[in-house]
Amino acid sequence: MNRYTMLFAPQAWKPNVSPRLVNLLRPFRDRQRKRLIQISDIEVAGKTIVQERLKNGEGVMIMPNHSSHADPYVIYSAADQIGTALHVMATWHVFDDKSWLARWILTKHGCFSVDREANDIGAFRLATSILQEKQEPLVIFPEGEIYHCNGRVTPFREGAAAIAVAAARKSKRPITCIPCAMRYTYVEDPTPSLLATMSELESSIFWRPKTTEPLEKRIYDFAEVLLIVKELEYLKQTQSGRLPERIAMLREHILSNVEQRNGIDASTKSIPERVKAARKTIMEKELAGAAEPDQATQLNHDMEDLFLVVQSFSYPGDYVNDHPSIDRMAETIDKFEEDVLQKTTAAIKAERKVKVSFGEPVDVSSDRKVKSQATTITTTIEQRVQQMLDQD
Repeated sequence: MNRYTMLFAPQAWKPNVSPRLVNLLRPFRDRQRKRLIQISDIEVAGKTIVQERLKNGEGVMIMPNHSSHADPYVIYSAADQIGTALHVMATWHVFDDKSWLARWILTKHGCFSVDREANDIGAFRLATSILQEKQEPLVIFPEGEIYHCNGRVTPFREGAAAIAVAAARKSKRPITCIPCAMRYTYVEDPTPSLLATMSELESSIFWRPKTTEPLEKRIYDFAEVLLIVKELEYLKQTQSGRLPERIAMLREHILSNVEQRNGIDASTKSIPERVKAARKTIMEKELAGAAEPDQATQLNHDMEDLFLVVQSFSYPGDYVNDHPSIDRMAETIDKFEEDVLQKTTAAIKAERKVKVSFGEPVDVSSDRKVKSQATTITTTIEQRVQQMLDQD
Protein backbone atom coordinates (compact mmCIF):
# COMPACT_ATOMS: atom_id res chain seq x y z
CA MET A 1 0.00 0.00 0.00
CA ASN A 2 1.30 3.43 -0.92
CA ARG A 3 2.70 5.44 1.99
CA TYR A 4 1.43 8.95 1.27
CA THR A 5 2.83 12.10 2.81
CA MET A 6 0.23 12.99 5.41
CA LEU A 7 -0.13 16.73 4.95
CA PHE A 8 -2.98 18.91 3.81
CA ALA A 9 -2.83 19.54 0.06
CA PRO A 10 -0.35 22.32 -0.87
CA GLN A 11 -2.62 23.40 -3.75
CA ALA A 12 -5.49 22.26 -5.94
CA TRP A 13 -5.20 21.01 -9.50
CA LYS A 14 -8.24 21.56 -11.71
CA PRO A 15 -9.28 19.75 -14.90
CA ASN A 16 -9.11 21.24 -18.37
CA VAL A 17 -10.25 18.27 -20.40
CA SER A 18 -9.42 18.24 -24.11
CA PRO A 19 -11.31 15.46 -25.95
CA ARG A 20 -9.23 16.12 -29.05
CA LEU A 21 -5.95 15.60 -27.17
CA VAL A 22 -7.38 12.55 -25.36
CA ASN A 23 -8.23 10.98 -28.71
CA LEU A 24 -4.84 11.93 -30.17
CA LEU A 25 -2.98 10.29 -27.26
CA ARG A 26 -4.96 7.06 -27.35
CA PRO A 27 -2.21 5.08 -29.21
CA PHE A 28 0.32 6.30 -26.65
CA ARG A 29 -1.91 5.20 -23.74
CA ASP A 30 -2.40 1.80 -25.36
CA ARG A 31 1.34 1.31 -25.78
CA GLN A 32 1.98 2.35 -22.18
CA ARG A 33 -0.71 -0.01 -20.94
CA LYS A 34 0.78 -2.97 -22.78
CA ARG A 35 4.40 -2.13 -22.03
CA LEU A 36 4.30 -0.82 -18.45
CA ILE A 37 1.49 -2.80 -16.85
CA GLN A 38 1.33 -5.73 -19.28
CA ILE A 39 -2.39 -5.62 -19.95
CA SER A 40 -2.92 -6.91 -23.45
CA ASP A 41 -6.69 -7.12 -23.72
CA ILE A 42 -9.58 -5.11 -22.27
CA GLU A 43 -13.12 -6.39 -22.64
CA VAL A 44 -15.90 -3.89 -21.95
CA ALA A 45 -19.36 -5.17 -21.05
CA GLY A 46 -22.39 -2.89 -20.75
CA LYS A 47 -20.84 0.07 -22.53
CA THR A 48 -24.24 0.92 -24.08
CA ILE A 49 -25.46 1.67 -20.54
CA VAL A 50 -23.05 4.60 -20.35
CA GLN A 51 -23.54 5.62 -23.98
CA GLU A 52 -27.33 5.84 -23.63
CA ARG A 53 -27.17 7.94 -20.48
CA LEU A 54 -24.69 10.31 -22.12
CA LYS A 55 -26.84 10.47 -25.24
CA ASN A 56 -29.80 11.46 -23.07
CA GLY A 57 -27.76 14.39 -21.73
CA GLU A 58 -27.59 13.10 -18.18
CA GLY A 59 -24.88 13.85 -15.66
CA VAL A 60 -23.08 10.52 -15.23
CA MET A 61 -20.96 9.37 -12.29
CA ILE A 62 -19.02 6.13 -12.77
CA MET A 63 -18.19 4.33 -9.51
CA PRO A 64 -15.62 1.52 -9.96
CA ASN A 65 -13.82 -0.77 -7.57
CA HIS A 66 -10.18 0.15 -6.99
CA SER A 67 -7.94 -2.91 -6.63
CA SER A 68 -4.92 -2.07 -8.78
CA HIS A 69 -2.47 0.67 -9.69
CA ALA A 70 -3.47 -0.09 -13.28
CA ASP A 71 -7.05 1.13 -12.74
CA PRO A 72 -6.55 4.62 -14.27
CA TYR A 73 -5.19 3.09 -17.50
CA VAL A 74 -8.02 0.57 -17.59
CA ILE A 75 -10.90 2.98 -16.95
CA TYR A 76 -9.60 5.27 -19.68
CA SER A 77 -9.23 2.36 -22.11
CA ALA A 78 -12.85 1.50 -21.38
CA ALA A 79 -13.80 5.14 -21.99
CA ASP A 80 -12.00 4.99 -25.34
CA GLN A 81 -14.27 2.12 -26.37
CA ILE A 82 -17.33 4.00 -25.15
CA GLY A 83 -16.24 7.05 -27.12
CA THR A 84 -15.88 9.65 -24.39
CA ALA A 85 -13.26 11.51 -22.39
CA LEU A 86 -13.56 11.52 -18.59
CA HIS A 87 -13.28 13.64 -15.51
CA VAL A 88 -11.43 11.76 -12.76
CA MET A 89 -11.10 12.71 -9.09
CA ALA A 90 -7.68 11.73 -7.70
CA THR A 91 -5.78 12.33 -4.48
CA TRP A 92 -3.51 15.38 -4.67
CA HIS A 93 -0.46 13.12 -4.23
CA VAL A 94 -0.94 11.97 -7.83
CA PHE A 95 -0.08 15.48 -9.00
CA ASP A 96 2.41 16.55 -6.35
CA ASP A 97 5.34 14.36 -7.41
CA LYS A 98 4.87 14.83 -11.17
CA SER A 99 6.63 17.13 -13.64
CA TRP A 100 4.76 20.13 -15.02
CA LEU A 101 4.24 18.23 -18.30
CA ALA A 102 2.76 15.19 -16.57
CA ARG A 103 0.45 17.45 -14.54
CA TRP A 104 -0.62 19.24 -17.73
CA ILE A 105 -1.40 15.91 -19.42
CA LEU A 106 -3.36 14.74 -16.38
CA THR A 107 -5.52 17.88 -16.35
CA LYS A 108 -6.09 17.59 -20.11
CA HIS A 109 -7.38 14.08 -19.42
CA GLY A 110 -9.87 15.55 -16.97
CA CYS A 111 -8.06 14.65 -13.75
CA PHE A 112 -8.40 16.94 -10.73
CA SER A 113 -7.18 16.76 -7.16
CA VAL A 114 -8.95 16.20 -3.88
CA ASP A 115 -7.60 16.40 -0.34
CA ARG A 116 -9.10 13.24 1.11
CA GLU A 117 -8.02 14.02 4.66
CA ALA A 118 -9.72 17.42 4.76
CA ASN A 119 -13.21 18.70 4.08
CA ASP A 120 -12.25 19.66 0.52
CA ILE A 121 -15.18 21.93 -0.33
CA GLY A 122 -13.48 23.12 -3.51
CA ALA A 123 -13.18 19.61 -4.94
CA PHE A 124 -16.73 18.82 -3.80
CA ARG A 125 -18.17 21.84 -5.60
CA LEU A 126 -16.09 21.17 -8.70
CA ALA A 127 -17.34 17.58 -8.84
CA THR A 128 -20.97 18.65 -8.46
CA SER A 129 -20.59 21.22 -11.25
CA ILE A 130 -19.12 18.55 -13.55
CA LEU A 131 -22.19 16.36 -13.00
CA GLN A 132 -24.50 19.30 -13.57
CA GLU A 133 -22.84 20.77 -16.67
CA LYS A 134 -20.16 18.67 -18.39
CA GLN A 135 -20.81 16.09 -21.10
CA GLU A 136 -18.01 13.76 -19.93
CA PRO A 137 -18.69 11.28 -17.08
CA LEU A 138 -17.16 11.83 -13.66
CA VAL A 139 -15.16 8.90 -12.25
CA ILE A 140 -14.75 8.54 -8.48
CA PHE A 141 -13.32 5.44 -6.78
CA PRO A 142 -15.45 5.04 -3.61
CA GLU A 143 -13.03 2.63 -1.92
CA GLY A 144 -10.49 5.45 -1.69
CA GLU A 145 -7.41 3.26 -1.29
CA ILE A 146 -5.94 0.47 -3.43
CA TYR A 147 -6.42 -2.69 -1.39
CA HIS A 148 -5.27 -5.35 -3.90
CA CYS A 149 -8.44 -7.40 -3.36
CA ASN A 150 -9.85 -7.71 -6.85
CA GLY A 151 -12.35 -10.38 -5.96
CA ARG A 152 -13.84 -8.61 -2.95
CA VAL A 153 -14.72 -4.94 -2.60
CA THR A 154 -13.97 -3.11 0.62
CA PRO A 155 -16.63 -0.76 2.03
CA PHE A 156 -17.48 2.09 -0.32
CA ARG A 157 -17.30 5.52 1.27
CA GLU A 158 -20.33 7.78 0.98
CA GLY A 159 -18.45 10.81 -0.38
CA ALA A 160 -19.03 9.96 -4.05
CA ALA A 161 -22.75 9.42 -3.58
CA ALA A 162 -23.00 12.61 -1.49
CA ILE A 163 -21.57 14.54 -4.45
CA ALA A 164 -24.17 13.00 -6.76
CA VAL A 165 -27.01 13.85 -4.35
CA ALA A 166 -25.81 17.44 -3.95
CA ALA A 167 -25.54 17.82 -7.73
CA ALA A 168 -29.03 16.44 -8.33
CA ARG A 169 -30.70 18.90 -5.96
CA LYS A 170 -29.74 21.90 -8.12
CA SER A 171 -29.32 20.26 -11.50
CA LYS A 172 -31.31 21.04 -14.63
CA ARG A 173 -30.66 17.54 -15.93
CA PRO A 174 -30.94 14.02 -14.45
CA ILE A 175 -28.00 12.65 -12.47
CA THR A 176 -27.19 8.95 -12.47
CA CYS A 177 -24.60 6.72 -10.77
CA ILE A 178 -23.28 3.71 -12.71
CA PRO A 179 -21.53 0.79 -10.98
CA CYS A 180 -18.34 -0.41 -12.64
CA ALA A 181 -16.47 -3.65 -11.93
CA MET A 182 -12.88 -4.12 -13.12
CA ARG A 183 -11.67 -7.71 -12.93
CA TYR A 184 -8.02 -8.62 -13.68
CA THR A 185 -6.95 -12.11 -14.76
CA TYR A 186 -3.54 -13.49 -15.67
CA VAL A 187 -3.25 -14.84 -19.20
CA GLU A 188 0.36 -15.93 -18.64
CA ASP A 189 1.41 -18.08 -15.70
CA PRO A 190 2.90 -15.76 -13.03
CA THR A 191 4.03 -18.65 -10.82
CA PRO A 192 7.79 -18.38 -11.49
CA SER A 193 7.79 -14.68 -10.59
CA LEU A 194 5.59 -15.28 -7.55
CA LEU A 195 7.88 -18.00 -6.25
CA ALA A 196 10.92 -15.77 -6.68
CA THR A 197 9.23 -12.88 -4.85
CA MET A 198 8.04 -15.20 -2.08
CA SER A 199 11.61 -16.38 -1.54
CA GLU A 200 12.78 -12.77 -1.38
CA LEU A 201 10.11 -12.02 1.21
CA GLU A 202 11.06 -15.00 3.35
CA SER A 203 14.73 -14.02 3.18
CA SER A 204 13.81 -10.50 4.33
CA ILE A 205 12.69 -11.92 7.70
CA PHE A 206 15.78 -14.15 7.94
CA TRP A 207 13.99 -17.31 6.88
CA ARG A 208 15.43 -19.92 4.57
CA PRO A 209 13.07 -19.86 1.55
CA LYS A 210 10.54 -22.69 1.86
CA THR A 211 10.82 -23.77 -1.74
CA THR A 212 9.37 -27.25 -1.12
CA GLU A 213 6.16 -25.92 0.43
CA PRO A 214 2.98 -25.07 -1.55
CA LEU A 215 2.75 -21.36 -2.35
CA GLU A 216 -0.53 -20.90 -0.50
CA LYS A 217 0.97 -22.33 2.70
CA ARG A 218 4.04 -20.11 2.35
CA ILE A 219 1.78 -17.06 2.04
CA TYR A 220 -0.15 -17.87 5.22
CA ASP A 221 2.95 -18.83 7.20
CA PHE A 222 4.56 -15.53 6.22
CA ALA A 223 1.41 -13.57 7.08
CA GLU A 224 1.23 -15.17 10.51
CA VAL A 225 4.83 -14.22 11.29
CA LEU A 226 4.10 -10.59 10.37
CA LEU A 227 1.00 -10.63 12.55
CA ILE A 228 2.86 -12.16 15.51
CA VAL A 229 5.50 -9.41 15.31
CA LYS A 230 2.83 -6.72 15.47
CA GLU A 231 0.90 -8.50 18.24
CA LEU A 232 4.03 -8.59 20.36
CA GLU A 233 4.70 -4.92 19.60
CA TYR A 234 1.23 -3.63 20.46
CA LEU A 235 -0.36 -6.29 22.68
CA LYS A 236 2.82 -7.63 24.32
CA GLN A 237 1.58 -11.15 23.64
CA THR A 238 0.38 -13.28 20.74
CA GLN A 239 -3.24 -14.13 20.17
CA SER A 240 -4.88 -17.43 19.28
CA GLY A 241 -7.57 -18.14 16.74
CA ARG A 242 -8.10 -17.55 13.04
CA LEU A 243 -6.21 -14.84 11.17
CA PRO A 244 -9.27 -12.68 10.29
CA GLU A 245 -10.32 -12.33 13.94
CA ARG A 246 -6.76 -11.74 15.14
CA ILE A 247 -6.15 -9.05 12.50
CA ALA A 248 -9.44 -7.34 13.36
CA MET A 249 -8.70 -7.41 17.09
CA LEU A 250 -5.24 -5.93 16.67
CA ARG A 251 -6.54 -3.26 14.29
CA GLU A 252 -9.29 -2.23 16.68
CA HIS A 253 -6.83 -2.09 19.60
CA ILE A 254 -4.48 0.23 17.69
CA LEU A 255 -7.19 2.47 16.25
CA SER A 256 -9.16 2.87 19.48
CA ASN A 257 -5.99 3.84 21.35
CA VAL A 258 -5.19 6.52 18.78
CA GLU A 259 -8.74 7.83 19.03
CA GLN A 260 -8.63 7.92 22.83
CA ARG A 261 -5.28 9.73 22.91
CA ASN A 262 -6.60 12.39 20.55
CA GLY A 263 -10.12 12.77 21.92
CA ILE A 264 -11.86 11.39 18.83
CA ASP A 265 -15.35 9.90 18.95
CA ALA A 266 -15.30 6.66 16.97
CA SER A 267 -19.13 6.44 16.81
CA THR A 268 -20.23 3.69 14.39
CA LYS A 269 -18.21 4.69 11.33
CA SER A 270 -16.33 2.22 9.15
CA ILE A 271 -12.58 1.69 9.61
CA PRO A 272 -11.65 3.94 6.62
CA GLU A 273 -13.89 6.75 7.86
CA ARG A 274 -12.51 6.47 11.40
CA VAL A 275 -8.96 6.60 10.05
CA LYS A 276 -9.81 9.63 7.94
CA ALA A 277 -11.25 11.47 10.95
CA ALA A 278 -8.22 10.60 13.08
CA ARG A 279 -5.74 11.70 10.42
CA LYS A 280 -7.52 15.03 10.04
CA THR A 281 -7.42 15.66 13.80
CA ILE A 282 -3.73 14.78 14.06
CA MET A 283 -2.73 16.89 11.04
CA GLU A 284 -4.59 19.86 12.50
CA LYS A 285 -2.66 19.44 15.76
CA GLU A 286 0.63 19.18 13.86
CA LEU A 287 -0.23 22.23 11.78
CA ALA A 288 -0.98 24.24 14.92
CA GLY A 289 2.59 23.55 16.04
CA ALA A 290 1.81 24.04 19.71
CA ALA A 291 2.77 20.55 20.84
CA GLU A 292 5.74 19.88 23.09
CA PRO A 293 8.52 17.68 21.63
CA ASP A 294 7.17 14.57 23.36
CA GLN A 295 3.66 15.34 22.12
CA ALA A 296 4.91 15.92 18.58
CA THR A 297 6.66 12.54 18.67
CA GLN A 298 3.46 10.89 19.85
CA LEU A 299 1.49 12.51 17.01
CA ASN A 300 4.01 11.10 14.53
CA HIS A 301 3.66 7.68 16.11
CA ASP A 302 -0.13 7.98 15.95
CA MET A 303 0.04 8.74 12.24
CA GLU A 304 2.23 5.67 11.71
CA ASP A 305 -0.27 3.62 13.69
CA LEU A 306 -3.08 4.81 11.43
CA PHE A 307 -1.13 3.73 8.38
CA LEU A 308 -0.72 0.30 9.95
CA VAL A 309 -4.49 0.17 10.55
CA VAL A 310 -5.15 0.84 6.86
CA GLN A 311 -2.53 -1.74 5.88
CA SER A 312 -4.12 -4.37 8.09
CA PHE A 313 -7.54 -3.49 6.68
CA SER A 314 -6.29 -4.56 3.25
CA TYR A 315 -5.57 -8.08 4.58
CA PRO A 316 -8.91 -9.83 5.27
CA GLY A 317 -7.03 -12.90 6.49
CA ASP A 318 -9.16 -15.36 4.52
CA TYR A 319 -8.89 -13.87 1.02
CA VAL A 320 -6.86 -16.72 -0.49
CA ASN A 321 -8.54 -19.52 1.48
CA ASP A 322 -11.99 -18.21 0.61
CA HIS A 323 -11.44 -18.73 -3.11
CA PRO A 324 -7.97 -20.17 -3.85
CA SER A 325 -6.63 -18.95 -7.19
CA ILE A 326 -3.36 -17.81 -8.69
CA ASP A 327 -4.82 -14.31 -9.05
CA ARG A 328 -5.62 -13.99 -5.33
CA MET A 329 -2.24 -15.39 -4.32
CA ALA A 330 -0.57 -12.92 -6.69
CA GLU A 331 -2.51 -9.99 -5.21
CA THR A 332 -1.49 -10.96 -1.68
CA ILE A 333 2.16 -11.28 -2.66
CA ASP A 334 1.90 -7.88 -4.38
CA LYS A 335 0.77 -6.40 -1.06
CA PHE A 336 3.64 -8.07 0.78
CA GLU A 337 6.04 -6.67 -1.80
CA GLU A 338 4.83 -3.12 -1.22
CA ASP A 339 4.39 -3.37 2.56
CA VAL A 340 7.40 -5.48 3.55
CA LEU A 341 9.92 -4.85 0.78
CA GLN A 342 8.66 -1.23 0.57
CA LYS A 343 8.33 -1.16 -3.21
CA THR A 344 6.37 1.83 -4.50
CA THR A 345 4.38 -0.57 -6.65
CA ALA A 346 4.70 -4.32 -6.91
CA ALA A 347 6.46 -5.69 -9.97
CA ILE A 348 4.20 -6.94 -12.76
CA LYS A 349 4.41 -10.72 -12.64
CA ALA A 350 3.02 -11.66 -16.06
CA GLU A 351 0.66 -10.53 -18.82
CA ARG A 352 -2.93 -9.90 -17.79
CA LYS A 353 -6.33 -9.15 -19.26
CA VAL A 354 -9.18 -7.10 -17.79
CA LYS A 355 -12.93 -7.21 -18.01
CA VAL A 356 -14.65 -3.89 -17.32
CA SER A 357 -18.38 -4.26 -16.62
CA PHE A 358 -20.91 -1.45 -16.30
CA GLY A 359 -24.05 -2.37 -14.39
CA GLU A 360 -27.57 -1.17 -13.77
CA PRO A 361 -27.54 2.58 -13.01
CA VAL A 362 -28.98 4.20 -9.90
CA ASP A 363 -30.97 7.35 -10.63
CA VAL A 364 -30.42 10.15 -8.12
CA SER A 365 -33.49 11.95 -6.81
CA SER A 366 -33.55 15.74 -6.67
CA ASP A 367 -36.14 15.64 -3.87
CA ARG A 368 -34.63 17.00 -0.66
CA LYS A 369 -37.19 15.02 1.33
CA VAL A 370 -35.61 11.72 0.33
CA LYS A 371 -33.69 10.70 3.45
CA SER A 372 -30.37 8.85 3.61
CA GLN A 373 -30.12 8.82 -0.17
CA ALA A 374 -26.31 8.89 -0.20
CA THR A 375 -26.19 5.83 2.08
CA THR A 376 -28.68 3.95 -0.08
CA ILE A 377 -26.84 4.75 -3.30
CA THR A 378 -23.49 3.77 -1.80
CA THR A 379 -24.79 0.43 -0.55
CA THR A 380 -26.57 -0.34 -3.82
CA ILE A 381 -23.59 0.49 -6.01
CA GLU A 382 -21.24 -1.51 -3.77
CA GLN A 383 -23.51 -4.55 -3.95
CA ARG A 384 -23.84 -4.33 -7.72
CA VAL A 385 -20.08 -4.04 -8.20
CA GLN A 386 -19.54 -7.10 -6.01
CA GLN A 387 -22.19 -9.05 -7.92
CA MET A 388 -20.47 -8.28 -11.22
CA LEU A 389 -17.09 -9.33 -9.81
CA ASP A 390 -18.65 -12.60 -8.59
CA GLN A 391 -20.09 -13.33 -12.05
CA ASP A 392 -16.77 -12.93 -13.90
